Amino acid sequence: MGIAANIAEDWHAALAALAWQVEAGADETILDAPLNRYELSAEAPKPLSAKASLPAALPSAPGAADPVAVAKSLAEQAPTLGALQSALTAFDHCDLKKGARSTVFSDGNPQARVLILGEAPGAEEDREGRPFVGRAGQLLDRMFAAIGLSRTSQNAETALYITNVMPWRPPGNRDPEPAEIAMMLPFVERHIALVDPKVIVVVGNTPLFALTGTKGILRARGAWSQALGKPLLPMTHPAYLLRNPSAKREAWADLLSLQARLR
Repeated sequence: MGIAANIAEDWHAALAALAWQVEAGADETILDAPLNRYELSAEAPKPLSAKASLPAALPSAPGAADPVAVAKSLAEQAPTLGALQSALTAFDHCDLKKGARSTVFSDGNPQARVLILGEAPGAEEDREGRPFVGRAGQLLDRMFAAIGLSRTSQNAETALYITNVMPWRPPGNRDPEPAEIAMMLPFVERHIALVDPKVIVVVGNTPLFALTGTKGILRARGAWSQALGKPLLPMTHPAYLLRNPSAKREAWADLLSLQARLR
């Protein structure tokens, strides 16, 4: 009986440890062959410039279709959100899709005045197939509820519409690469055009880079600008606020700025 109890306890402990690693982003197995990291180049990575641009075309094998051109063609031919979602689901040129469970398209009311553009799905979003459903998403809901906006509202005046730059979860929750963002940008631009919001709110560096070509969300947050012919408000990502609660004061100021703009 004691042996059986120990086995059960060890099994539950191992399961809890595995769940903790998955939540932390360790969702890939080790390499098939050993890697001697001492043999890798010691050259330091080159820093990103303050302002960069997405590649207009991606390198590909001779005769192969350019993924950005394919994405642009598919997006432009989508007359509705449903057609755009189908086109995005059928797009097979982004390797992130191979490791994702779900194509996370959107949530909320497409008649909303405010469109929130996030970065990429996390583990919870990948499982549920909806954006911003984990801890960061719950905080986002509470933040916007404080100024009377909700993704569940049927009233366009008080509704939110939420989507991401990337519809597929990057492994280990890493930042999307510029080439991956470039592939998705035609879909993002068409998505925004079809929803036609009054205001775009970008949360985090990835959507800021996608729509403006710049990074530095901590410098950009709270400063209104324009993108795709729409007023654009950058805000820090709710995940950042969970790690840095003191930054919630600035986020509240940004929410009040949005509320004033909508009035």
